[in-house]
Amino acid sequence: MDSPARAFWLGSPGHGELREVTLPGPAPGEVVVRTLYSGISRGTETLVFQGRVPVSQYDVMRAPFQEGGFPGPVKYGYLNVGVVEQGPDGLAGRTVFCLYPHQSRYVVPAAAVTPVPSAVPAGRAVLAGTVETAVNALWDAAPLIGDRIAVVGAGMVGCSVAALLARFPGVRVELVDTDPGRAEVAGALGVGFATPEEALGGCDLVVHASATEQGLTRALGLLTAEGTVLELSWYGDRKVSLPLGEDFHSRRLVIRGSQVGTVSPARRGGRTYGDRLALALDLLADPALDALITGECAFEELPAVMPKLASGEIPALCHRVRYPAATSGPVGGR
Repeated sequence: MDSPARAFWLGSPGHGELREVTLPGPAPGEVVVRTLYSGISRGTETLVFQGRVPVSQYDVMRAPFQEGGFPGPVKYGYLNVGVVEQGPDGLAGRTVFCLYPHQSRYVVPAAAVTPVPSAVPAGRAVLAGTVETAVNALWDAAPLIGDRIAVVGAGMVGCSVAALLARFPGVRVELVDTDPGRAEVAGALGVGFATPEEALGGCDLVVHASATEQGLTRALGLLTAEGTVLELSWYGDRKVSLPLGEDFHSRRLVIRGSQVGTVSPARRGGRTYGDRLALALDLLADPALDALITGECAFEELPAVMPKLASGEIPALCHRVRYPAATSGPVGGR
């Protein structure tokens, strides 16, 4: 039987709304999920909210269960944690992560959900998609013991990368951001912090995630000779200028792109997308990662909150959205 649900839609750039949705009954091999929490990936989702996805990237930027199209109306998002209400015996009643938009209940193939480990609270599991991006980035970057590393841009992705780098032995990790308030987050993650002016140079690797021209320029300036900048930022429709004259060539610097849409070539032969996501969820057993969740609102408040996130009025790393189901029973992974 069909059943009701509600979903957040971007009606037009800058304007979001909740819409009623009628869910079909699950077919064989499908699950019905009741959402507990979803997360807003502030960098990408606010660009989508503002209608700043370039036409050339419409296909590339589609979310797995997106409906509609850019610039709108579109239902967009990919950080969702819920409980399987109906499904195979191995999944029924389990807390799962899914790359699904902001919606109170939904139906997807069983293969599209990943069980949340028992050691990971459901409220923290919304970070899985971003930690997965960090895992892929570090597969690309391949840091070595004793490396001197800076992460420029203490947003959700940059902080996730720094949190994983903090586990590498003998590595100097410094999180760099223009906001001195991010020092508290860096401390919780167990890494150093500096403003761009104070940052330590001589880096073997700089991971850039500020999505600003100034940040990428500073990332290049922090490198030692033959060092690499791993670029994780997505700039939407903005043009970026870089100082590729001066000593860029004489120091043999490298700028390398990394994107979570494909498994890193360094692991593609032996790891699937599912393996990568499962690893990210296992890594979320670390309570230090709670520092990345800096705000929360009820699902009903999302249309009013999203413009404030996009404008910066609400400064956030990951902003978590709480659904009524989250307060009606246990929410830990199981």
